[in-house]
Amino acid sequence: MRRLFALLALYLLAGAPWAAAAEPVLVTDISQHRIELRQGFTGAQLLLFGAIMSPDGGGPVAGAARDYDVVVVLEGPAHQMVLREKRKVAGMWVNAEYTTLRSVPSFYAVVANRPIRQITDPRTAAIYQLGLDSLQLSPSDSIDPARETHFAKGLVDLMQRQGLFHQDDSGVTINGGVLYSARIDLPSSVQPGVYTAETFAVRKGRVVASATARVEVGKQGFEKAVADFSQKEALAYGLMAVAVSVVMGWVAGRLFALF
Repeated sequence: MRRLFALLALYLLAGAPWAAAAEPVLVTDISQHRIELRQGFTGAQLLLFGAIMSPDGGGPVAGAARDYDVVVVLEGPAHQMVLREKRKVAGMWVNAEYTTLRSVPSFYAVVANRPIRQITDPRTAAIYQLGLDSLQLSPSDSIDPARETHFAKGLVDLMQRQGLFHQDDSGVTINGGVLYSARIDLPSSVQPGVYTAETFAVRKGRVVASATARVEVGKQGFEKAVADFSQKEALAYGLMAVAVSVVMGWVAGRLFALF
């Protein structure tokens, strides 16, 4: 939190650059900018906090809690995903229709001070991807809107059950009409990469200010060396994995024979 007060002081000292701005400015920070995925990692919690400041550099916006809503989005690296629908045919589950989604975030969490549908309209929510219903997953195939919605809902449900998608409409707290804070949990299954935390100030349904922070999630030490080797030398890594499995199987067999 001391970093936030330092940022506020710098903002007040350098208020002139924003003097011409018509809207407020978000001053924001995050509790940690790097998370290490070590062996035994069980997850982490990020604290995102900040203040809604006056555009003239004169200090916090008066009555911000009454006039502004705050939405925070934390998004992991995006990747392509093939989503298949299974159907039961003659008592067996088989793959049926499928679609390829080009832009699926590996992690997505959105928190707000009240339900997003009360904060802004669906069009604005879709533009800024505010909410699980507003994610733009970019299907590569030409499918009708109903099927696209069907696949999108299936994906969201799957990722929610894995703890990788999350929405909390009461996850942002605004204190004293100035300071806001939000906590977002990262599960143990998060993927390495650069995560983007974007905070939006919304007034009367319109996004009037935003601020971005980044969090690097990565492996260190032996875990990082193994991960790098598996990516750069995939064939050698595969052969070594097979060799280790064979040796371990042989050792287990010998021990079983002895005892």
